[in-house]
Amino acid sequence: VFICLHCGFCSICLRKSSVFAWLVKAAAVVLSDLLCHLQLHEHEEHFKRMNEDSLMHAPEFVIKPRSHTVWEKQCVRLHCTVTGWPDPRVVWYKNNVAIDPLANPGKYKLESRYNVHSLEINRCDFDDTAQYHVSAMNSKGELSAFASVVVKSKFTESPDSDSDCLASSVDGPVSEYGITFQTHIVDKFGVSFGREGETMSLGCTVIIYPALHRYQPEVQWYRDDVLLSPSKWTHMHWSGDRATLTLTHLNKEDEGLYTLRVTTKSGYETYSAYVFVRDADAEVEGAPGAPLDVRCLDANKDYIIVTWKQPAVDGGNSIVGYFVDRCEVGTHHWLQCNDTPVKFARFPVTGLVEGRSYIFRVRAVNKSGMSRPSRVSEPVAAMDPADRARTSAPWTGQIIVTEEEPAESVVPGRPLELQVTEATKNYVVLSWKPPGEKGLEGVMYYVEKCVAGTDSWQRVNTEIPVRSPRFALFDLAEGKSYSFRVRSAILTLMWTLPWSTDIPSAPAKVVPTRNTDTSVVVSWEASRDAKELVGYYIEASIVGSNVWEPCNNKPVKGTRFICHGLVTEEKYVFRVRAVNAAGLSQFSQESEPVEVKAAIASPAPPYGISVLECVRDSMVLSWKQPTFIGGADITGYFVDYREVIDGVPGKWHEANIKSITERAYRVSDLKENRKYQFQVRAANLAGVGIPSLPSDTFLCEEWTIAVPGPPHDLQIREVRSDSLALLWKPPVYQGRDPVNGFYIDIKEAEAPEEAWRGINTKATEKTYMKVITNLKEGETYVFRVRAQNKAGVGKTSDVTEPVPALTKPGKTEKKNNHHLRKRL
Repeated sequence: VFICLHCGFCSICLRKSSVFAWLVKAAAVVLSDLLCHLQLHEHEEHFKRMNEDSLMHAPEFVIKPRSHTVWEKQCVRLHCTVTGWPDPRVVWYKNNVAIDPLANPGKYKLESRYNVHSLEINRCDFDDTAQYHVSAMNSKGELSAFASVVVKSKFTESPDSDSDCLASSVDGPVSEYGITFQTHIVDKFGVSFGREGETMSLGCTVIIYPALHRYQPEVQWYRDDVLLSPSKWTHMHWSGDRATLTLTHLNKEDEGLYTLRVTTKSGYETYSAYVFVRDADAEVEGAPGAPLDVRCLDANKDYIIVTWKQPAVDGGNSIVGYFVDRCEVGTHHWLQCNDTPVKFARFPVTGLVEGRSYIFRVRAVNKSGMSRPSRVSEPVAAMDPADRARTSAPWTGQIIVTEEEPAESVVPGRPLELQVTEATKNYVVLSWKPPGEKGLEGVMYYVEKCVAGTDSWQRVNTEIPVRSPRFALFDLAEGKSYSFRVRSAILTLMWTLPWSTDIPSAPAKVVPTRNTDTSVVVSWEASRDAKELVGYYIEASIVGSNVWEPCNNKPVKGTRFICHGLVTEEKYVFRVRAVNAAGLSQFSQESEPVEVKAAIASPAPPYGISVLECVRDSMVLSWKQPTFIGGADITGYFVDYREVIDGVPGKWHEANIKSITERAYRVSDLKENRKYQFQVRAANLAGVGIPSLPSDTFLCEEWTIAVPGPPHDLQIREVRSDSLALLWKPPVYQGRDPVNGFYIDIKEAEAPEEAWRGINTKATEKTYMKVITNLKEGETYVFRVRAQNKAGVGKTSDVTEPVPALTKPGKTEKKNNHHLRKRL
């Protein structure tokens, strides 16, 4: 029998059954209670699982670290994913010894992000071959996972193909691996000198760590902060570890500050050095140097304005002017554009064929003769700017420009907005807007000029009317005012031109400053009221020679320049002049003489390396400051070590990557009962100096003596004829008990060892002492310090440098003034 629980319909009588009505209600109540019970039970089980699986549970490795085989000097990265609540504490171990990144800076790098933990080992060597394990621990338990790293030489079999060594098998974007690149530019090119026509190569070796064979950095070259592109003059090459820039045919345009920029995902590194390009030997003795930086401006179908920069070398005679030559692209036939030399470094070349492309060059001339031609300009087409915007300029051939047929019987209107767009001593350039209507023959223009104060108008273009609304007028008298008008029919416009001389004034206050053994920094005051200044030329002369040599062959725009290639310990004077398109200014007054000598230099080597403490796997070293610090404060020290086996020294290794400022350092990761030598280098603003001589050979064994080790870093201050102050630092090795005092010894510098005598009979607890007894004026002394604890007096410190008991100039007066103030 089937009864509908919703309506009570019976399948036997085919109608609602009152007999089963109570069953329907009872069944509904039972089912409702059953569903509620099931939901409540399910909810409780869910929270039980949540509490057990997520809120409080022991660590669990979702991804375990796996073993790797890598090449020597590569890097390897072990990583794992750990879950657990509370968040587990993760520690990495090498052969069951916890790894401390601070104990060996730069060797290990630990990272933990979003339950992903990694250990990166940099520049692997054979000692990195070991078993590594990672331990994850929280309040619910501890779990470990193991992996091995095998480091192989490149002369053995290759590593596993599925090694995770980032140096050889990284696929996909580098950023996904969280790599931080370290870029070092070494084997750098220095300040370079070349001559016009020669070939020069600039190169640097680039070390990128970690080295990813499938990842290439972005390598760019700049000259004076302008990005260089490959061309027939510049070739660039990147071999994977060396960047090279080749200048195939040097010209003075190539002079400047060259910068190599290497960009990786982690940033960029740059290196810069200056390149000087001297003039080639003149074909005629006494001829000037070649002009430079020839460019084309304001190209139209009637003319092209050519600009250039004056050379630094005039050959001993003033430059009379310049000749401009043109050559149609695709030919080798050069034509001289001007019959007489032009003094202004800008010239409008006329007589061009519309639509054809041209290149230009410029030659300078003086009384002795003609210079070599400049480097040719970039090609430019003789056509209106509007046509050039619609049509790309051809390399060869000709562009035919057609005009619309004008309407018949239309009289041309007058030209509009006549103005002078450019004015020099020799020419002016007029421009105007064409009339709104065009005549039957097209618009033709006639240009006329009139000297101010007269009514005599003279037509300039008598033979050929002008087709474009621009025109250059030559042979104008300097200092006069002119009126101009342009005719398209009978209407005219007028403009008056006031002339002025635009040659810049001479710079002032030239000040040379020492820089290096072969260079001097020269600074000066800028020229006043200089218009369109191109830059400055600097010249140098050895005192008494009266021979001036250019320091730069390309104008510099600033008011400071480093003159290189000078002779060490010679005295030089300098002078500067400014240049613009109108010409070169007068020379400035000569500077004061300056001797070419380094203002600062890298420091001399430290010396006196000694051991302050020794344990099983580390040694604490101390050393003395260099006798010559290079004219600048010491900024830090670098320590190297090498193992000595059977009297044969091994390879040097860096103990610290980042410089240290103290004259004491703990060298870690040494091997017990092995012998080592050490060397130290000092650094200042000028750079890192040469390393010290190798130290004595020291045995790495743990000190067990009861007395203290030697004090260190002895310094002498406030030296006078009858007193001085001595300072020191306590020993690193304390001995069996803490240090409780110090003894100071003194002797004459030339006296034998038996002459040492104590200054204090009772130990002093201070780390300084003012010595006011046992001193004789003019005598030279040395000092040493010993520390003591309950077990006795320990090792003596290194002996100080000899110091004479003399009052320095100025000390006596200060001392007398002090006593006078005390009496008053």
